[in-house]
This record gives sequence, C-alpha cells and structure tokens, in this order.
Amino acid sequence: MKARYLMSCAAAAVLSTAAHAAPIEAGARPADDQPAAAQPAEQGGDIIVTATRRNESIQKVPATIQAFSGDTLAQLNVTTFNDLLKYTPNVTYSNNGPGQGAIFMRGLSSGFAGNQSSATIAYFPNVALYLDDQSMQFPARNADVYAVDLERVEVLEGPQGTLFGGGAQAGAVRYITNKPKLDTFEGHVDGTVGGTIGGAPNGAFNAMVNVPVINDKLAVRAVIYADHHGGYIDNVPSTFTRSDSDTGNSYFNAYNGGHVLPPSLQSNAGQYDNHALAAKDFNPVDYIGGRVSAKWEISPDWDALISESYQRIHSEGTFATYPTGSDFQKLGELQTTVFSPSYNKDEYWNTAWTLNGKVGDFKMVYTGAYMTRHLETQQDYTNYSRTGGGMYYQCTGGGTGWGSGTPFCYSPVAYWHDKVRNTHMTHEFRVSTPDDKRIRAIAGAFYEEFRIYDVMDFNYKTIPTCTTGLIAANAACSGLVQPYPGSTINTPGLKSNSTAFGEDTQRGYDQYAFFGSVDFDILPNLTLTGGTRYYHYSEFETGSQYQTYAGNCYQVLVCAVAGSGNVNIDAAHDHVVYHGFKSRGSLSWKPSDHTMLYATFSQGFRPGGFNRATKLILPGQNGVAQLNRPNGYAPDSLTNWEAGIKTDLLDHKVQLNLSAYYMIWENVQIGFFNPAGGFGNTSFVTNGANFHVKGLEAQVVARPMAGLSIQASATYNESKQVSAPCFISNVAGSETLGKCITYYYSGGNKIPLQSPFGALGSSLPYAPHVQGDIRARYEWTGPAKLDWFVSGGVSYTGVTYNQPSTYPSGEGVVVPGTTLLRYRQPGYALVDAAIGFKHGNWNLSIFGENIADSHASTFTSSAQFIKSEVVVRPTTYGLKVGVDF
Repeated sequence: MKARYLMSCAAAAVLSTAAHAAPIEAGARPADDQPAAAQPAEQGGDIIVTATRRNESIQKVPATIQAFSGDTLAQLNVTTFNDLLKYTPNVTYSNNGPGQGAIFMRGLSSGFAGNQSSATIAYFPNVALYLDDQSMQFPARNADVYAVDLERVEVLEGPQGTLFGGGAQAGAVRYITNKPKLDTFEGHVDGTVGGTIGGAPNGAFNAMVNVPVINDKLAVRAVIYADHHGGYIDNVPSTFTRSDSDTGNSYFNAYNGGHVLPPSLQSNAGQYDNHALAAKDFNPVDYIGGRVSAKWEISPDWDALISESYQRIHSEGTFATYPTGSDFQKLGELQTTVFSPSYNKDEYWNTAWTLNGKVGDFKMVYTGAYMTRHLETQQDYTNYSRTGGGMYYQCTGGGTGWGSGTPFCYSPVAYWHDKVRNTHMTHEFRVSTPDDKRIRAIAGAFYEEFRIYDVMDFNYKTIPTCTTGLIAANAACSGLVQPYPGSTINTPGLKSNSTAFGEDTQRGYDQYAFFGSVDFDILPNLTLTGGTRYYHYSEFETGSQYQTYAGNCYQVLVCAVAGSGNVNIDAAHDHVVYHGFKSRGSLSWKPSDHTMLYATFSQGFRPGGFNRATKLILPGQNGVAQLNRPNGYAPDSLTNWEAGIKTDLLDHKVQLNLSAYYMIWENVQIGFFNPAGGFGNTSFVTNGANFHVKGLEAQVVARPMAGLSIQASATYNESKQVSAPCFISNVAGSETLGKCITYYYSGGNKIPLQSPFGALGSSLPYAPHVQGDIRARYEWTGPAKLDWFVSGGVSYTGVTYNQPSTYPSGEGVVVPGTTLLRYRQPGYALVDAAIGFKHGNWNLSIFGENIADSHASTFTSSAQFIKSEVVVRPTTYGLKVGVDF
C-alpha cells in the first residue's frame, strides 16, 4: 500500500505544474473528459456532457440524464446536496445531517439505518458520487461536496457499470469543476446574508480567480468558500426518569416485580437532566474549503492538470427532532431532548492529476487521484438506557449478573463516538479513436485502492470502574475493555471508563478493471453501441469487536478476552475475490436532426462484504440455535432495459425527453438489527429478495416567449418484490435444519419469527411512486438598463417508507427494541422563489427557500432508540450580491 501511495505522489509531482482540459477556448482542442462550455439548455442552448467518456450533447446520449450548468446551479442557489435534490426527481437521500447520508436512485434502496458503526458494517453505496474523476462515495456517509465554481453537475440514471465501475450500480452523480483558462484573467466574488424562520442567521462567501501565468501556456484557478447555516432545532430542557415501561426492568423481577427501582436505589436519587446542554438553534453547520488547480499546455497536442481540493464540514447538535421527548413528554416542532454533547466533523483533502493528449488520431487520457477523509461523530444514546441492553451496563445486583447484592442503577446518560479515516487512490488510462469516424471505440484500464479505518465506541456503561479498593471491598464494578490482543488495531490501549461495546476495524478493497466500448454507425442516423467491463475486487476486513459483560469484567481491572462479544476478526481470515463482466448495449435512431429514439440494455454491480462475526441465534424448542448468522454477504446485481425519445418541438421552443425503464435487482443486500426479535444484539448484513422496478420519466424545457423559460420533470416509479427468501436453519442438531425458520423460543415461549426480507408484492423503501418539479424564470431589461429576473419553483416527493415491509412497525412504540422500526414518511412539497437584477458586472438577488415552511421528515427512524425525524430545513431567506471582474 505504501509503495502504491509513493507512486501516486511521484506521478503528482511530475504533473505538479500541469492542468487538464478545461472548457474549450478559442483555437483549443477539446479534452476527452472536459467538454466545451455551452449555453445552458434553459436559455436555448445545450449542455455538453461526458456520460459516455466523450464530449456529447445531452440530447444525443442514449440514456436518462439530468444535467445542470454552473450558471443554473448559481441561479438556483444550489450549494449542498440537499439543495440539488429539489431538482432531481428519481433521486432520494436519507441522512442524519450534512455528509451523513446515502443516495438512492430510481428507488433502488433496501433501507437506511443511521450512522453508528456504518464505517464497519454498512454495505457499499450503489450510487457513485464523483468530484471530476475521483469517487467521493462512502458507506452511509457520501461526501457532501460544496457546489461552487462548477462547470456542471451530471446525474446519470441507471447502471453505469461499464464505464464507471461497481459503485455506479444504480447510477452516478458527477460534479465537474471549472478548469483554468489559459488566456483570460477573471474572477468572481459573491456573498449572502439571511435568516431562518424560527432559527438563527445564515451567511456565505466565496471567491474565484483565474490567472494566466504564461499566456496560452500556464494558468492557475483558485476558489475559496465559507458558508454558515444557522441552527433551527431547539434542544429543550428535559429530565430522564427511569420508568416502569423500561424493558430493562426485567432484571429486577425477583426483587421489585419488574418495576423501576425507587430513587433511593439510583444514583443522584434518580434525577438526571440535560439543562447544561439545552439551547435554542442547537444544530449550526459550517462549510469551509477551497480548490486550486493549474493547467499547463505542454504542446499543441498535450496538456496536463493538477488540482488540490480541501473541505471541512463542522456541524453541532443533531439534525433529528423528537415528536416525544426522552421523558415521554410531547414536544413541539423542531425540538429535541439531547443529554450528551453531539457533533459531526467531516474533512477531506483530494489531490487529482490528469495528462491529456493525442498520438496520431488517438486521444489518450491518464487520470489519478488520492483522497484522505477524516470523520468524527458523537451522538446522544441516552434513550438506549430504557432497554435491556442499555440498562445491563448501568445497573448492578438483581438479575444483571453484576453481583448478587441489592440492585442499584447509575446514570442513564450515554453516547456513541465514531472516529474514521478513509483513503482512496485511483488511476485510470483511456484511449479513444476519432469522434468523426463510422466506428468509434474507447478502451481503458482502471485501478483503485479503498481503505476504511474505524474506531467506534458505544459509551453507555456507567456502573463503577474497578479499582483495587473497590475490588477489596467486594463492590460491584467493571474492568476496562480493549481491542482484541493480537488483532489488527488502529488505536491500541484500554478503552474509556464508559465504553461498553465497540469495534476497531480496517476494511477495504483493491480493484483493477479493463473496459471497452464501440459505436458503429450502421446508417448515418442509426448507431449501435456495445461495451463491457471486466472487474476484479480483492476485499478484506480485519480488526476486532470488544464488549464488557459480567462474565469477563466483574471485579477486575482489565476485562478478560472471553465470550462471544469479544471477536478477533483477523482470525476469520476475511478475504474474498469478486470478478466478472458487466456489459452495456444500445441502439439509437435519429429520424431528424433534433429527434433521437433509443433502446438501452445495461448491467450494474457492487461488491459484497463482511460482518463482524458469526453468532448462534434463534434457539429452537430443544435449546439448540437454529441459525449461525452469516460472516459475510455476496454482491447484488442490477439489469436495466430502457427506451426513450429526446426531441425538440414547436420550432425548438420546447425540448422534450421521455424515457421508460424496467429493472431487475437481484440478491439485494440488506442490513438487519432486531435484538427484541431474537437476532442478537449486533447488526449484520445478508442477501435478500429480488425486485422488479419499472418507471417513467419526463423532462421538459420550454421557451414560449423571449425571456421566459420553464423547466419541468416528473417520474413515476413502481417497485415490486418478486421473491420471498427466508433464514434457513444451518446449525447441526437444530430441529429445523435445512428448513425455513419460522419461530424461536424465549423463556419457554414459542415466538413467531418476523422476517426482515419483505413480503411478496411489497415496494422498496425510499422509493416514492411520484416525484416531480417545475420551475420558471423570466428575464427582462428595466429602467436604468437593469437586467431583471424573477423565478420560482415547486418540487414534490411522494410517500415513502424507511424500511422493508416486514420490519417491525414503529407506530405506537414508546421504547423501541431495535433501531430499525418501520415508519411511513408522508409526501411533501417545497416552494422556492427569487427576484433580482444584474447591472454590468454586478448582480443582486433576494430569495426564499421552503417558503411554505414544510417540516416534512426525510428520515424517520428509531436509530437512537426513540422515534426521531430528520426534517427539511424550515423557511430560509437571504440577500445575495456578486461581482465579476
């Protein structure tokens, strides 16, 4: 690994005075992957995209694509991924805040489980996220790239596996940055001030400068930005009182009949509150970053680029609201009750380099990148203290196993803390034949190295930590836990006094791939395209899982390494290779200059992965476990058939794109956690059902009169489960060996098993049937030669569910026994508007977003063992002023 990194640094050093193709300048040659600047489609022109690794009009690519020019993004005030979502139907996003979510496309989701342990246990995303040619995706935490000084954003729907690899199973989102201009000095500065209804002020600033260092030979472009989003969720004062409804009271059946212990048998007389943390506008977030790139025109046929990007997101508090507070009190909108300091820190550095040129008639591109990302998240977990799992680490005596004396409970205040480092190195080489030939081909090779280093601690142990004095006094106490000795360790040493459970892991893969695509013009207006990709993943996971419990931690200074909760993952030799081919083919026909009909077949894939450990669960009547939970899970696959038409109508005043698709998603990866349902107290991933997905999409751009443009898009998506898998008993001696498990025994009682795999005919989660948006912009010249505009738009997302149909329902549940309860998320609409003018190099606008002040939930869950809702940001308004120079 170190050698490969040094090779990457050497390559970057060689190219350190360089730059790769920017938008085409006068007399310049177009780069393979950076298209000519083009007038936005909203203004009557076209957008050039590189979805096929060639520069093509979006209207000539046989696929469903949504694209936005940099000017359009600025006009719409799009800076974050949540902003972009309002204009991209068929794309949904489940998240716990900035940089803490997963992207879903065309409803291809098996659910979202939150962020705790996600770096270790979450499966890899099936939607690729790119900053130029570098992948920025991550399990459950895709990078929230700040949209500034961009040439365009491309949203490529459907499998893109042939040209973009395993991460693009369901599609890809590509952020394409502006590149240095060799012959133009230019710059831009803009600033925004504003507020949030019921929340705190907002403010943003960004500046760009482009400097030709040597005219027509060497140029540098730099951009910086800072954006403060004021908080809008109030952490209201609250108490936490242990209750008779707490499921953990079962430890005291013999002593107190399963009722809560009296205050005299609790620390601090049972009085716990969050008053020190209570505050209004509890969740501010700051984006700070910049990018600098240099382009060198080596010769008329060769140029090079190197760029460096940095971004830091720091958010405080939580973006989840609680309908019901931690002491069962009803809360108002945009309120929560948090008892532990909560925050998320997300920082990345990305170095990218590209060499672009020609040998004869062949275009050649080598591009590489190295990214380092650091994540640190802490969130409150106090509500877990009402469950049997949480109370076990906070109470002694009774039936807890922590001594046999009089029961006593300590503080319920708890939290989890996750610290992650991620590195990602990529190299790609492509060669393409001339664009004007009857037969056109692209071929290439790709290599990447992806690593995750994760230390995740659940800090909910509050029983006393052992000292020599406590042990001598025969007091109930716990030793300190540590990563499994002899395993791969990121952070050696003993864990904190409060750590009850956690993992210290490393995971990742090396991949190499070879790909090719050929276009053949059967007739001048009839083209056949075919391509394939050979991929080879070598995937691994190492490290350990650690746990404190009475059997190995009672009255000792350091916990013994014993019991199923302490796992040396290295000993499982988690290493697997996935390889194969994924292909694509399309036929496109152009009956006229401005009309294209196409049919496309494409395949997508993503790798499998590993769980932390196997575990015997679901005991039968004979006491023998029926299931040994899987140690890993296999890849899933997607096959897509798509047809569409792209055309202009009414003398080019209307641009209409229509597409229909039918997809088969097989062996779908699904995560599951349901300790109350007999599945053990840790999450795991397995393969589940097959789904058929069909849908329609329409995109319209209309220019009915001078100055007026209207854009609208809508999607209808229908997913259907077509198989009904089950957990098959795989434990020798089990009474159901080789059969579907339909029950388990607990306390001598036979309990029906609730399958996590969904029911036949049910829909996928995060798959709204209907999404759409419409927006309009009118421009005119007014008095004093001011160029005015007014714009407005509405977007709609239909009803969704957060988990598969057979997950336990969260409706009416007061104390969840799992983080994966199923909730209905109602549909919602967002309304935006703006007005402003431009005069010379200056522009000014006044805008409002979410004007109707919707508080709709985009992620309802029990991830913190209480019902929580991540709501859309309430009404924001602002004044934006910019100047070009």
